[in-house]
Amino acid sequence: MNGRWTVDIVRDTRGFLALRDEWRRLCGSGRARVFNTWEWLFGWHLHFGRERRLFILTARDEAGGLAGVLPLSIEEQRWGGARLRWLRFLGDEGVGSDYLDAILRPGDEAALTEALVDALARTWREWDILELADMEETSPTVALLRALCGAQGWQLESTGRNRCPYEAFEVGESFDSLLARVARADNFLRRRKWLERQKGFAITKAEDPEALALALPEFFRLHALRWGGRSSLDAPDVQEFHRAVVPLLSAEGKVRIYLLSVEGRAVASVYALLHGRTFSYYNAGYDPEWKARSVGLVLVGETFRDALAEGFSEYDFLRGVEAYKSDWTRGLRTTVRLRITRPASLGDWVVRAQALERTARGVLRDALPEEMLTRLRRLRQRGLEEASAR
Repeated sequence: MNGRWTVDIVRDTRGFLALRDEWRRLCGSGRARVFNTWEWLFGWHLHFGRERRLFILTARDEAGGLAGVLPLSIEEQRWGGARLRWLRFLGDEGVGSDYLDAILRPGDEAALTEALVDALARTWREWDILELADMEETSPTVALLRALCGAQGWQLESTGRNRCPYEAFEVGESFDSLLARVARADNFLRRRKWLERQKGFAITKAEDPEALALALPEFFRLHALRWGGRSSLDAPDVQEFHRAVVPLLSAEGKVRIYLLSVEGRAVASVYALLHGRTFSYYNAGYDPEWKARSVGLVLVGETFRDALAEGFSEYDFLRGVEAYKSDWTRGLRTTVRLRITRPASLGDWVVRAQALERTARGVLRDALPEEMLTRLRRLRQRGLEEASAR
Protein backbone atom coordinates (compact mmCIF):
# COMPACT_ATOMS: atom_id res chain seq x y z
CA MET A 1 0.00 0.00 0.00
CA ASN A 2 1.34 3.44 -0.96
CA GLY A 3 -0.99 6.25 0.01
CA ARG A 4 -4.00 5.98 -2.27
CA TRP A 5 -2.48 3.14 -4.36
CA THR A 6 -2.37 -0.59 -3.72
CA VAL A 7 0.44 -2.32 -5.62
CA ASP A 8 0.36 -6.07 -6.28
CA ILE A 9 2.46 -8.42 -8.41
CA VAL A 10 0.95 -10.73 -11.03
CA ARG A 11 3.16 -13.80 -11.29
CA ASP A 12 1.28 -16.29 -13.49
CA THR A 13 -0.30 -16.51 -16.93
CA ARG A 14 -3.81 -16.83 -15.52
CA GLY A 15 -3.42 -13.53 -13.67
CA PHE A 16 -2.01 -11.89 -16.81
CA LEU A 17 -5.00 -13.12 -18.82
CA ALA A 18 -7.42 -11.78 -16.19
CA LEU A 19 -6.01 -8.25 -16.65
CA ARG A 20 -6.99 -8.09 -20.33
CA ASP A 21 -10.07 -5.85 -20.23
CA GLU A 22 -8.76 -3.43 -17.59
CA TRP A 23 -5.39 -3.23 -19.35
CA ARG A 24 -7.11 -2.39 -22.64
CA ARG A 25 -9.07 0.46 -21.03
CA LEU A 26 -5.96 1.83 -19.36
CA CYS A 27 -3.96 1.69 -22.61
CA GLY A 28 -6.68 3.61 -24.41
CA SER A 29 -6.69 6.47 -21.91
CA GLY A 30 -3.06 7.61 -21.89
CA ARG A 31 0.13 7.91 -23.94
CA ALA A 32 0.73 4.16 -24.25
CA ARG A 33 1.98 2.82 -27.59
CA VAL A 34 0.89 -0.29 -29.44
CA PHE A 35 3.84 -2.23 -27.98
CA ASN A 36 2.45 -1.60 -24.48
CA THR A 37 -0.91 -3.18 -25.29
CA TRP A 38 -2.09 -6.34 -23.58
CA GLU A 39 -2.37 -8.09 -26.96
CA TRP A 40 1.26 -7.53 -27.94
CA LEU A 41 2.76 -8.35 -24.55
CA PHE A 42 0.55 -11.36 -23.80
CA GLY A 43 1.45 -12.80 -27.21
CA TRP A 44 5.12 -12.19 -26.49
CA HIS A 45 4.85 -13.87 -23.09
CA LEU A 46 3.33 -17.01 -24.62
CA HIS A 47 5.94 -17.31 -27.40
CA PHE A 48 9.16 -15.84 -26.00
CA GLY A 49 8.73 -15.35 -22.27
CA ARG A 50 8.30 -18.89 -21.02
CA GLU A 51 11.89 -18.97 -19.70
CA ARG A 52 11.14 -15.92 -17.56
CA ARG A 53 9.00 -15.54 -14.45
CA LEU A 54 6.20 -13.00 -14.71
CA PHE A 55 6.60 -9.98 -12.44
CA ILE A 56 3.82 -7.58 -13.52
CA LEU A 57 3.31 -4.75 -11.04
CA THR A 58 -0.25 -3.41 -10.90
CA ALA A 59 -1.34 -0.27 -9.06
CA ARG A 60 -5.00 0.16 -8.11
CA ASP A 61 -6.83 3.15 -6.72
CA GLU A 62 -9.02 3.22 -3.62
CA ALA A 63 -12.01 1.98 -5.65
CA GLY A 64 -10.00 -0.97 -6.97
CA GLY A 65 -9.63 0.42 -10.49
CA LEU A 66 -6.45 -0.38 -12.40
CA ALA A 67 -4.41 2.84 -12.61
CA GLY A 68 -0.90 1.63 -13.46
CA VAL A 69 0.96 -1.36 -14.85
CA LEU A 70 4.69 -2.03 -14.99
CA PRO A 71 4.94 -5.16 -17.21
CA LEU A 72 8.10 -6.95 -16.12
CA SER A 73 9.54 -10.45 -15.97
CA ILE A 74 12.57 -12.04 -14.29
CA GLU A 75 15.27 -13.80 -16.28
CA GLU A 76 18.03 -15.71 -14.50
CA GLN A 77 21.57 -15.93 -15.87
CA ARG A 78 24.86 -17.24 -14.55
CA TRP A 79 27.64 -14.68 -14.14
CA GLY A 80 31.04 -15.85 -12.96
CA GLY A 81 29.48 -18.71 -11.04
CA ALA A 82 26.83 -16.51 -9.41
CA ARG A 83 23.11 -16.43 -10.14
CA LEU A 84 22.09 -13.09 -11.63
CA ARG A 85 18.42 -12.05 -11.80
CA TRP A 86 17.47 -9.51 -14.48
CA LEU A 87 14.12 -7.75 -14.10
CA ARG A 88 13.12 -6.76 -17.64
CA PHE A 89 10.22 -5.48 -19.69
CA LEU A 90 7.97 -8.02 -21.30
CA GLY A 91 8.37 -7.79 -25.08
CA ASP A 92 11.95 -6.52 -25.01
CA GLU A 93 13.56 -9.18 -27.23
CA GLY A 94 13.04 -10.73 -30.63
CA VAL A 95 10.13 -8.71 -32.02
CA GLY A 96 11.36 -5.10 -32.32
CA SER A 97 9.23 -3.48 -29.62
CA ASP A 98 9.80 0.27 -29.39
CA TYR A 99 8.64 2.71 -26.69
CA LEU A 100 8.21 0.10 -23.95
CA ASP A 101 7.05 1.80 -20.76
CA ALA A 102 4.91 1.74 -17.67
CA ILE A 103 1.23 2.24 -18.46
CA LEU A 104 -0.10 4.98 -16.20
CA ARG A 105 -3.40 6.78 -15.76
CA PRO A 106 -3.10 10.34 -17.15
CA GLY A 107 -2.67 12.96 -14.45
CA ASP A 108 -1.36 10.51 -11.86
CA GLU A 109 1.95 9.56 -13.51
CA ALA A 110 4.24 10.92 -10.77
CA ALA A 111 2.34 9.37 -7.86
CA LEU A 112 1.94 6.05 -9.63
CA THR A 113 5.61 5.85 -10.59
CA GLU A 114 6.56 6.54 -6.97
CA ALA A 115 4.24 3.76 -5.80
CA LEU A 116 5.71 1.31 -8.31
CA VAL A 117 9.29 2.22 -7.34
CA ASP A 118 8.42 1.74 -3.67
CA ALA A 119 7.16 -1.75 -4.55
CA LEU A 120 10.38 -2.51 -6.39
CA ALA A 121 12.33 -1.37 -3.32
CA ARG A 122 10.31 -3.73 -1.11
CA THR A 123 11.05 -6.67 -3.41
CA TRP A 124 14.77 -5.98 -3.80
CA ARG A 125 15.68 -9.50 -2.67
CA GLU A 126 14.05 -10.91 -5.82
CA TRP A 127 16.15 -9.06 -8.42
CA ASP A 128 19.69 -7.82 -9.04
CA ILE A 129 19.38 -5.59 -12.12
CA LEU A 130 16.31 -3.72 -13.33
CA GLU A 131 16.82 -3.28 -17.08
CA LEU A 132 14.25 -1.18 -18.93
CA ALA A 133 15.07 -1.27 -22.63
CA ASP A 134 13.74 0.77 -25.54
CA MET A 135 11.94 3.46 -23.57
CA GLU A 136 11.34 6.73 -25.35
CA GLU A 137 14.02 9.12 -24.11
CA THR A 138 11.49 11.89 -23.48
CA SER A 139 8.99 9.64 -21.67
CA PRO A 140 7.89 11.20 -18.37
CA THR A 141 8.59 7.82 -16.76
CA VAL A 142 12.29 8.11 -17.62
CA ALA A 143 12.58 11.50 -15.90
CA LEU A 144 10.60 10.28 -12.90
CA LEU A 145 12.73 7.14 -12.55
CA ARG A 146 15.93 9.19 -12.60
CA ALA A 147 14.65 11.36 -9.76
CA LEU A 148 13.24 8.48 -7.72
CA CYS A 149 16.36 6.34 -8.12
CA GLY A 150 18.39 9.21 -6.76
CA ALA A 151 16.08 9.43 -3.76
CA GLN A 152 16.42 5.65 -3.19
CA GLY A 153 20.20 5.83 -3.53
CA TRP A 154 20.13 3.46 -6.50
CA GLN A 155 22.59 3.56 -9.40
CA LEU A 156 21.13 4.33 -12.83
CA GLU A 157 22.96 3.84 -16.14
CA SER A 158 21.33 5.22 -19.30
CA THR A 159 22.47 4.31 -22.82
CA GLY A 160 21.03 5.15 -26.22
CA ARG A 161 19.30 2.40 -28.19
CA ASN A 162 17.43 3.26 -31.40
CA ARG A 163 16.37 6.24 -33.46
CA CYS A 164 12.82 6.30 -34.79
CA PRO A 165 11.85 8.65 -37.66
CA TYR A 166 8.30 9.98 -37.61
CA GLU A 167 6.10 12.60 -39.23
CA ALA A 168 3.60 14.69 -37.28
CA PHE A 169 0.74 15.82 -39.50
CA GLU A 170 -0.55 19.36 -39.57
CA VAL A 171 -4.16 19.90 -38.52
CA GLY A 172 -6.39 19.31 -41.53
CA GLU A 173 -3.45 18.35 -43.73
CA SER A 174 -4.17 16.67 -47.06
CA PHE A 175 -2.07 14.08 -48.85
CA ASP A 176 -1.27 16.62 -51.59
CA SER A 177 0.08 19.11 -49.06
CA LEU A 178 2.19 16.37 -47.50
CA LEU A 179 3.62 15.46 -50.92
CA ALA A 180 4.66 19.08 -51.38
CA ARG A 181 7.42 18.55 -48.80
CA VAL A 182 8.30 14.90 -49.60
CA ALA A 183 11.73 14.52 -51.20
CA ARG A 184 10.69 11.88 -53.76
CA ALA A 185 7.16 13.08 -54.47
CA ASP A 186 7.73 13.35 -58.22
CA ASN A 187 9.06 9.80 -58.37
CA PHE A 188 6.11 8.56 -56.30
CA LEU A 189 3.57 10.17 -58.63
CA ARG A 190 5.33 8.99 -61.78
CA ARG A 191 5.65 5.39 -60.55
CA ARG A 192 2.07 5.40 -59.25
CA LYS A 193 0.74 6.42 -62.67
CA TRP A 194 2.80 3.76 -64.44
CA LEU A 195 1.54 1.05 -62.08
CA GLU A 196 -2.06 2.14 -62.58
CA ARG A 197 -1.72 1.29 -66.26
CA GLN A 198 -0.57 -2.26 -65.56
CA LYS A 199 -2.99 -5.16 -65.87
CA GLY A 200 -4.43 -6.25 -62.57
CA PHE A 201 -2.89 -3.43 -60.54
CA ALA A 202 -4.45 -3.26 -57.09
CA ILE A 203 -3.69 -2.08 -53.56
CA THR A 204 -5.54 -3.99 -50.86
CA LYS A 205 -5.52 -3.81 -47.09
CA ALA A 206 -6.33 -6.70 -44.78
CA GLU A 207 -7.84 -5.87 -41.40
CA ASP A 208 -10.24 -8.64 -40.39
CA PRO A 209 -8.91 -12.01 -39.16
CA GLU A 210 -9.77 -13.93 -42.32
CA ALA A 211 -8.11 -11.44 -44.67
CA LEU A 212 -5.08 -11.14 -42.40
CA ALA A 213 -4.66 -14.93 -42.32
CA LEU A 214 -4.21 -14.79 -46.11
CA ALA A 215 -2.13 -11.59 -46.20
CA LEU A 216 0.40 -12.48 -43.48
CA PRO A 217 2.06 -15.34 -45.45
CA GLU A 218 2.34 -12.99 -48.44
CA PHE A 219 4.03 -10.43 -46.21
CA PHE A 220 6.49 -13.07 -44.94
CA ARG A 221 7.20 -14.17 -48.53
CA LEU A 222 7.89 -10.64 -49.76
CA HIS A 223 9.96 -9.76 -46.71
CA ALA A 224 12.13 -12.83 -47.25
CA LEU A 225 12.55 -11.95 -50.95
CA ARG A 226 13.70 -8.46 -49.98
CA TRP A 227 16.11 -9.50 -47.23
CA GLY A 228 17.21 -12.92 -48.41
CA GLY A 229 16.99 -14.59 -45.01
CA ARG A 230 18.95 -11.84 -43.21
CA SER A 231 16.00 -10.65 -41.13
CA SER A 232 14.89 -11.95 -37.75
CA LEU A 233 11.38 -12.08 -39.22
CA ASP A 234 12.44 -15.19 -41.14
CA ALA A 235 12.88 -17.16 -37.89
CA PRO A 236 10.09 -19.72 -37.35
CA ASP A 237 9.47 -18.68 -33.74
CA VAL A 238 9.11 -15.01 -34.73
CA GLN A 239 6.66 -15.88 -37.49
CA GLU A 240 4.70 -18.04 -35.06
CA PHE A 241 4.49 -15.05 -32.70
CA HIS A 242 3.03 -12.89 -35.45
CA ARG A 243 0.55 -15.57 -36.50
CA ALA A 244 -0.68 -15.61 -32.90
CA VAL A 245 -0.61 -11.89 -32.11
CA VAL A 246 -2.14 -10.59 -35.36
CA PRO A 247 -5.62 -12.02 -34.58
CA LEU A 248 -5.45 -10.52 -31.08
CA LEU A 249 -4.54 -7.11 -32.50
CA SER A 250 -7.14 -7.44 -35.26
CA ALA A 251 -9.93 -7.86 -32.70
CA GLU A 252 -9.02 -4.41 -31.38
CA GLY A 253 -8.49 -2.79 -34.81
CA LYS A 254 -4.76 -2.41 -34.24
CA VAL A 255 -3.18 -4.16 -37.26
CA ARG A 256 -3.31 -3.89 -41.02
CA ILE A 257 -1.38 -5.52 -43.87
CA TYR A 258 -1.20 -3.78 -47.24
CA LEU A 259 -0.47 -5.62 -50.48
CA LEU A 260 0.37 -4.07 -53.83
CA SER A 261 -0.38 -6.52 -56.65
CA VAL A 262 0.15 -6.63 -60.41
CA GLU A 263 -1.50 -9.26 -62.59
CA GLY A 264 -2.87 -10.96 -59.50
CA ARG A 265 0.49 -11.39 -57.74
CA ALA A 266 1.59 -9.39 -54.69
CA VAL A 267 4.89 -7.58 -55.29
CA ALA A 268 5.06 -5.31 -52.21
CA SER A 269 3.69 -5.36 -48.67
CA VAL A 270 3.55 -3.16 -45.56
CA TYR A 271 2.73 -4.46 -42.07
CA ALA A 272 1.23 -1.58 -40.05
CA LEU A 273 0.26 -1.25 -36.38
CA LEU A 274 -2.41 1.21 -35.25
CA HIS A 275 -3.01 2.61 -31.79
CA GLY A 276 -4.68 5.81 -30.68
CA ARG A 277 -3.81 8.50 -33.20
CA THR A 278 -0.53 6.92 -34.33
CA PHE A 279 -0.08 4.90 -37.52
CA SER A 280 3.11 2.82 -37.18
CA TYR A 281 5.02 1.22 -40.05
CA TYR A 282 6.23 -2.01 -38.47
CA ASN A 283 7.92 -3.68 -41.45
CA ALA A 284 7.71 -4.25 -45.19
CA GLY A 285 8.88 -6.37 -48.09
CA TYR A 286 8.88 -6.39 -51.88
CA ASP A 287 9.89 -8.52 -54.82
CA PRO A 288 13.40 -7.36 -55.92
CA GLU A 289 12.40 -7.92 -59.54
CA TRP A 290 10.11 -4.91 -59.14
CA LYS A 291 12.63 -2.66 -57.40
CA ALA A 292 13.17 -0.52 -60.51
CA ARG A 293 9.45 0.28 -60.49
CA SER A 294 9.64 1.61 -56.94
CA VAL A 295 6.76 -0.54 -55.70
CA GLY A 296 7.93 -0.08 -52.11
CA LEU A 297 7.91 3.70 -52.44
CA VAL A 298 4.43 3.68 -53.96
CA LEU A 299 2.96 1.45 -51.27
CA VAL A 300 4.50 3.50 -48.44
CA GLY A 301 2.99 6.60 -50.02
CA GLU A 302 -0.42 4.94 -50.06
CA THR A 303 -0.14 4.12 -46.37
CA PHE A 304 0.54 7.81 -45.71
CA ARG A 305 -2.54 8.66 -47.78
CA ASP A 306 -4.63 6.32 -45.62
CA ALA A 307 -3.19 7.64 -42.35
CA LEU A 308 -4.16 11.18 -43.29
CA ALA A 309 -7.60 10.23 -44.60
CA GLU A 310 -8.40 8.34 -41.38
CA GLY A 311 -7.42 11.18 -39.07
CA PHE A 312 -4.19 9.87 -37.56
CA SER A 313 -2.04 12.64 -36.12
CA GLU A 314 1.33 11.02 -36.85
CA TYR A 315 3.05 8.36 -38.89
CA ASP A 316 5.87 6.53 -37.06
CA PHE A 317 8.50 4.48 -38.93
CA LEU A 318 9.76 3.02 -35.63
CA ARG A 319 13.41 1.93 -35.23
CA GLY A 320 15.94 2.43 -38.01
CA VAL A 321 17.06 5.47 -39.98
CA GLU A 322 17.08 3.98 -43.48
CA ALA A 323 17.27 6.58 -46.24
CA TYR A 324 13.76 5.96 -47.59
CA LYS A 325 12.27 6.93 -44.22
CA SER A 326 13.91 10.36 -44.29
CA ASP A 327 12.13 11.08 -47.59
CA TRP A 328 8.83 11.20 -45.71
CA THR A 329 9.70 12.44 -42.22
CA ARG A 330 11.06 15.43 -40.33
CA GLY A 331 11.01 14.18 -36.74
CA LEU A 332 13.29 11.75 -34.91
CA ARG A 333 12.78 10.07 -31.54
CA THR A 334 15.44 8.25 -29.54
CA THR A 335 14.97 5.26 -27.27
CA VAL A 336 17.14 4.48 -24.26
CA ARG A 337 17.97 1.57 -22.01
CA LEU A 338 17.98 2.15 -18.25
CA ARG A 339 19.88 -0.18 -15.94
CA ILE A 340 19.09 0.28 -12.25
CA THR A 341 20.99 -1.39 -9.41
CA ARG A 342 21.56 -1.02 -5.69
CA PRO A 343 25.01 0.26 -4.68
CA ALA A 344 27.65 -2.37 -3.84
CA SER A 345 25.34 -5.19 -4.98
CA LEU A 346 26.15 -8.01 -7.39
CA GLY A 347 24.03 -6.29 -10.03
CA ASP A 348 25.93 -3.02 -9.55
CA TRP A 349 29.24 -4.83 -9.93
CA VAL A 350 28.11 -6.55 -13.16
CA VAL A 351 26.83 -3.32 -14.73
CA ARG A 352 30.10 -1.56 -13.92
CA ALA A 353 32.14 -4.47 -15.29
CA GLN A 354 30.18 -4.45 -18.54
CA ALA A 355 30.63 -0.69 -18.87
CA LEU A 356 34.40 -1.09 -18.43
CA GLU A 357 34.40 -3.86 -21.05
CA ARG A 358 32.59 -1.61 -23.55
CA THR A 359 35.08 1.17 -22.86
CA ALA A 360 38.01 -1.18 -23.34
CA ARG A 361 36.61 -2.41 -26.65
CA GLY A 362 36.25 1.17 -27.80
CA VAL A 363 39.85 1.96 -26.88
CA LEU A 364 41.05 -1.11 -28.77
CA ARG A 365 39.06 -0.15 -31.85
CA ASP A 366 40.66 3.28 -31.81
CA ALA A 367 44.19 2.08 -31.09
CA LEU A 368 44.67 -1.09 -33.13
CA PRO A 369 45.15 -1.29 -36.89
CA GLU A 370 42.15 -2.59 -38.84
CA GLU A 371 44.08 -5.70 -39.87
CA MET A 372 44.70 -6.59 -36.22
CA LEU A 373 41.04 -5.99 -35.33
CA THR A 374 39.97 -8.29 -38.15
CA ARG A 375 42.28 -11.03 -36.87
CA LEU A 376 40.92 -10.62 -33.33
CA ARG A 377 37.34 -10.87 -34.58
CA ARG A 378 38.19 -14.06 -36.46
CA LEU A 379 39.86 -15.57 -33.39
CA ARG A 380 36.85 -14.64 -31.24
CA GLN A 381 34.45 -16.18 -33.77
CA ARG A 382 36.54 -19.36 -33.95
CA GLY A 383 36.47 -19.60 -30.16
CA LEU A 384 32.68 -19.22 -30.10
CA GLU A 385 32.28 -21.92 -32.76
CA GLU A 386 34.57 -24.30 -30.90
CA ALA A 387 32.71 -23.65 -27.63
CA SER A 388 29.34 -24.30 -29.23
CA ALA A 389 30.64 -27.54 -30.78
CA ARG A 390 31.71 -28.96 -27.43
